[in-house]
Amino acid sequence: MQRGFWTFVVGALAALFANLAQAQVVIIDHGAPIIRPPVVSRPTPPPSVYKVRTVDMNVTVKDQIATVQFSQVFQNVSSQVLEAQLLFPMPENAAVSQLTLLVDGKELVGKLMKKDEARAIYESIVRQRKDPALLEYLGQGLFQTSVFPVPPQAERKVEIRYQQLLRSESGVTDLLLPIGTHKHAHHPIESMNINVRIETTEPLKAVYSPTHTIDLSRPDSTHAVSKLTLNHVSNPDDFRLLFGTERGAVGMSVLSYRPKDSEDGFFLMLASPDVRPDAKPLPKTCVFVIDRSGSMTGQKFEQARGALKFLIQQLRPEDNFNVVVYDSAVESFRPELQRADEATIKAALGFADGLYAGGSTNIDGALQTSLNQLTDPKRPNYVLFLTDGIPTVGELNEQRIAAKAKEANKVNARVFNFGVGFDVNSRLLDRLSRDHRGQSVYVRPNENIEASVSALYRKIGSPVLTDIAINVEFDAVIPAATTPLISRTYPRQLTDLFQGEQLVWVGRYRQAGTAKVTLTGVAADEKKTFSFPAAFVAKSNDETFGFVEKLWATRRVGEIIDELDLRGHNQELVDELVRLSIQHGIMTPYTSFLADENVRLADSSNAARASGVARRELEKVDGAAGFEQRSFKGQLQNAQNAPAGGAGGGLPSVAKSATGRPNQASTATRPRPGSPFDPTAPSDDKALPAESNLRQVGQKSFFRKNNQWQDSTVSDEQAKKAIRIRLFSREYFDLAAKHAALAKYIAFDEPVLVNLGDTTYQIDPEEPEKS
Repeated sequence: MQRGFWTFVVGALAALFANLAQAQVVIIDHGAPIIRPPVVSRPTPPPSVYKVRTVDMNVTVKDQIATVQFSQVFQNVSSQVLEAQLLFPMPENAAVSQLTLLVDGKELVGKLMKKDEARAIYESIVRQRKDPALLEYLGQGLFQTSVFPVPPQAERKVEIRYQQLLRSESGVTDLLLPIGTHKHAHHPIESMNINVRIETTEPLKAVYSPTHTIDLSRPDSTHAVSKLTLNHVSNPDDFRLLFGTERGAVGMSVLSYRPKDSEDGFFLMLASPDVRPDAKPLPKTCVFVIDRSGSMTGQKFEQARGALKFLIQQLRPEDNFNVVVYDSAVESFRPELQRADEATIKAALGFADGLYAGGSTNIDGALQTSLNQLTDPKRPNYVLFLTDGIPTVGELNEQRIAAKAKEANKVNARVFNFGVGFDVNSRLLDRLSRDHRGQSVYVRPNENIEASVSALYRKIGSPVLTDIAINVEFDAVIPAATTPLISRTYPRQLTDLFQGEQLVWVGRYRQAGTAKVTLTGVAADEKKTFSFPAAFVAKSNDETFGFVEKLWATRRVGEIIDELDLRGHNQELVDELVRLSIQHGIMTPYTSFLADENVRLADSSNAARASGVARRELEKVDGAAGFEQRSFKGQLQNAQNAPAGGAGGGLPSVAKSATGRPNQASTATRPRPGSPFDPTAPSDDKALPAESNLRQVGQKSFFRKNNQWQDSTVSDEQAKKAIRIRLFSREYFDLAAKHAALAKYIAFDEPVLVNLGDTTYQIDPEEPEKS
């Protein structure tokens, strides 16, 4: 009987193999030596001989020691007996101990090969299968197990257990888990669960994932639990989690990345308050503003009522509050602010139960009534404003409404908006959010209003430090500096720091070296100051913190769109938007035409075309088009992490809710597939979907042009001088060995034009075999 043959490798799946019923999974080296769990790759042919049922990773981290338990259940769905073999690339100097590999509870034996012997195996597989994926592992050792059979329709459970010393750099400890191994599996993975428990000796401050939106709980100052659950997963990225420790009421971690010393670098600051179960949040004032116009009738209003009752019940006795409801007229629960005592809370809940929907929409009147009630600037003041429509009564001009609200806000209150459905004036809500240092959350028709409102309030319900400001003072200053040493920081306006949350602040830096970072804020009417040492690297040696650049670019694109939307056309900003879209593969509704294979990236008309699309689309202030593009804009501005790579990249991994945690309204932050504001959709009938012509690989963006993949950094002049190398030739393998850390950029099975270091290479198809 002929049997298929699978090969498992500890690491990230990067390739599919034709011509053999054998498959190989490979890893991507992210700089830190790690051991990768075994994963089943997609065999070809046949294309569907196995299916991964579940993937579970349970990790316990004690300071820098990680204990990993990985398990995966897969099924042979073919009619043949298949054999499986496990290959583990072993990174050089990997600080790993107690590695145990089991299949259905039985430990497998194997052979450990040094890097020279392993390199021959890697090259042999690449040559035989005509697939370049394993090139990334030249220079690494290899652990190869014995072969075990998998009967037809049978399931096997693969487990690996190991301990590892995690790398610590720039004040953060770095955990990397390889769920990206399944990136090209033929079938979606039914379920994937990653649980990480962190315990530290020193107080734990920042806990941050640059790759995924995690559900994070922090029971006390030295423990945290991160959970990630994914269902029907087709294209996961490797999971990465960073955490830092520091004594004091506030901790800060500063990460910097500078790929070119001739250009400004990129930094990310994570500011986190101390976590104490007995900590008392600052007393605050909240005004809840609810639209009860006729368009809110039915389930929509019942959900809004539920959201209002939730907000009222979350108030603490020391808080002040009021409720404002509006249709054609404006009505308040009480004429003035109330203390949230037991009797008043009960009365407010009764007021909510008695509300009904009907009438027009007096947005201006509601804003004036709510803001004029706020009179104490010493307390944190928040307005939560919900509407499902456009102003139809009172002041109708959006700019005058915004100007009047700005004038009425005497206490620097934060305004958080909820736009419900496609009929809202989304540009007005964004204008209010920007003017009052808040945020706009958009809830699609038939999505749960209560889930979105409660998610946001859980974030802002417990302020610990308000009116935050950050200053960076370098130890050695550039003489006669004419431009700021720190610039283009996002979020553009810093707000408050909340219990259980952290500030994620990104920007550019001109000067390298050590510095003192000072964070100031107000707590209980007292100014607080916290200082931290930081280092800004002169030039990065690798791409360990490359995600910082991508996150900055993502937020910068969102900020550019916001400027064009609220302040009008600016050609310099459009030019920058086009440049960032090309460089980082961030396709927006206004630049998705760049992924058309027939559009030259260096075409001088690209900016004019983007300008025309932006002018036309940003005029739409309501309807599905207005909703989609401002929801997408907010998604970019509030991105907590950036894409790690993969085909069709460019859309950031963003918080699925106001807190960065998944909830029932998570799709409110995502453009509707196929809409004009889906970044993977064409901007006109002639353009092609971005996802088919754009790939993110590490720090590079590759566009499909002229039947090949082109590195976006390659200029026309560089392309003319490119060194031509045949795929799978001796020169090809030597190039991969020479640029081991960059080998992933030539691991294409199609022609590719790429810059490696200071040289441009054209990788051509291999010569056809002579008959």
